[in-house]
Amino acid sequence: MTVASSTLETLPNNVKRRLFSLKHLQAKHAELELEFHTEVLNLEKKYLDLYSPLYGKRTQIITGKVEPSQEEVEAGKKVDQELAQELSNGQEDPEIQPSGVPEFWLTILKNHIQIADLITTRDEPVLRHLIDVRLVYLQDKPGFQIEFEFQDNEWFTNSVLTKKYYYQSSVEVGDLISEHSEGTEISWKETKDLTVTVETKKQRHKATNKTRVVKRTVPAETFFNIFAPVTETSDDDEEMDYSERLEADFEIGETLKQKIIPHAIDWYTGKALQYEGFGIDDYEDLEDVTDEDEEALEDEESEEEYGTSAPASQPAPECKQQ
Repeated sequence: MTVASSTLETLPNNVKRRLFSLKHLQAKHAELELEFHTEVLNLEKKYLDLYSPLYGKRTQIITGKVEPSQEEVEAGKKVDQELAQELSNGQEDPEIQPSGVPEFWLTILKNHIQIADLITTRDEPVLRHLIDVRLVYLQDKPGFQIEFEFQDNEWFTNSVLTKKYYYQSSVEVGDLISEHSEGTEISWKETKDLTVTVETKKQRHKATNKTRVVKRTVPAETFFNIFAPVTETSDDDEEMDYSERLEADFEIGETLKQKIIPHAIDWYTGKALQYEGFGIDDYEDLEDVTDEDEEALEDEESEEEYGTSAPASQPAPECKQQ
């Protein structure tokens, strides 16, 4: 029993009655709040229609299908004079004249710290073929989908991989909350499936003493696991329960929807890291971190947070009023 529960039990009956009345008012507020979030979702759909021509032009430039006009280039320099100055300092190699903007989306995904953690070295050659990331709102029920469009590649036959995120209405919290997600089933080409690896093991027959090689497939870490469904029976991550894994899955979708797709160019240049409170040079490559290193880092963070070198377990001084 919590302290709050034990306190509530001792309240006079007339006070308890008033608490139920307050709960009723809170429920009415939640109903209005749900209407608010539903209207916001409808407003997002409306403005996506207005954004779409801009996104379409962006894709044409990235893929090299069109070249921007000089007027658009000059306008862009005025928008970000710092970037204009930075790009003017580079040395151009006249022999390198790529089409469009190479590795645009791969660079963006690697610049986002959370998503970069999902990308392995095996994923990068595939993601170089990623030419567009699009947002589409679902029509049959509240939700959205992220579409990843790829050039023809040697890994799978799909031209578009889709991840759908479904909301459910919750009057209790007054919001649209995560319900479930669905991903495209990837049609991997033979021996190209990145979601598994093949392990080989030698076995010796006890009677004949002959050996044989046994192969088996085991799950592998890859960015493309985001298209796998999050189920209650999944045991991919024993440290997280179903609700936590679903929340983490939705966080990826919301990040793509709210941050990366609308502000792609700023994620490509790294400027968006400043919006997130990070600088491009804030992190450097480190060797593998040991348990002792992690404890030292935690102590440093505690010192920064509390302004003291005392151990985190040490109680704070008692605050006495005069």
